[in-house]
Amino acid sequence: MISNNPALSKFLESYGIIVVIILMMAFLYATQPAVFLSATNLTNILKQNAYPAMLALGMFVVIITAGIDLSVGSILVLAMMCLAIADKAGVPWPIVLLIGPAVGIVCGLFNGLGYTMLKLPHPFIMTLGTLYTFRGISNRISLAPISGLQPEVRYPGQAFYSWGMLAPPAGIPVSFFLVIICAVGLWFFLNRTNMGRHIFAIGGNPQAARVSGIDVDRVLVYVYAICGFFAGLAALLLAGRMDSGFPLAGTGAELDAIAAVIIGGASFFGGRGTVLGVLAGVLIMGLLRNGLNLNNINPFWQQILIGLIIILAVYIDVLRRRAATRK
Repeated sequence: MISNNPALSKFLESYGIIVVIILMMAFLYATQPAVFLSATNLTNILKQNAYPAMLALGMFVVIITAGIDLSVGSILVLAMMCLAIADKAGVPWPIVLLIGPAVGIVCGLFNGLGYTMLKLPHPFIMTLGTLYTFRGISNRISLAPISGLQPEVRYPGQAFYSWGMLAPPAGIPVSFFLVIICAVGLWFFLNRTNMGRHIFAIGGNPQAARVSGIDVDRVLVYVYAICGFFAGLAALLLAGRMDSGFPLAGTGAELDAIAAVIIGGASFFGGRGTVLGVLAGVLIMGLLRNGLNLNNINPFWQQILIGLIIILAVYIDVLRRRAATRK
């Protein structure tokens, strides 16, 4: 049994997710050898999973505190609609680029302040309410897509660098570089700053964090603002890739973000997880969808498989937590 083999358990704890990615890539290559490792397909995987990666990074910060944000998909669509309207109104492109993240921060602050000031028992309640509120506002703004964005606004989500054998339409997407930059910045913030340590402390034991002098409510407000900021960045990338703001964007995106974070090894109970694990979780989700599409499998199977994977990931987290309490 794995549980009776400490060496194997430690190996799977550290490298299990890498093994899963390698096995998935090997399987997809075996089933679609001519397509899967083509430069065009790999470029599409990186580009399509850039905005989910941004959402997952923001969700990760919330889940570290044992919280959840169900509104990130609605924040994404509201930010998309706002930046698209500003773009069509002739607002200079440098300002348009800032509108998405700015709207995300405002929505995140609303979530954080509402949760802490109203003393709600769990952020699920606040963010479930704003899931409907933010999407309702975006639909009130416009029920029709707003397309034809400025080239500079499209650039972060649409452009890619090609060189050597990576001839168009293949290359390294600009959005991929932005995700890596944000991931490195988030890693530094969580692991090298006092605020980051406070976030982990709250997730580990909020009562102990209060006793130690941490202003838990203030930190939580920052946490939800950070989550909103990443949702705003995701809106910028998706709007650029689709060359539009459209009111149906982000439907179910919050579930994908939660799935990626949990698959990546973070704990629903808080205080645990890594930025690298989150990116690995996003990659697993992306490979799963890509493989199903390449093999012409009904898209509804994606929802079924992702749901089962979430259940399995949470169950593994529960087993890990039980094993830790026995030590």
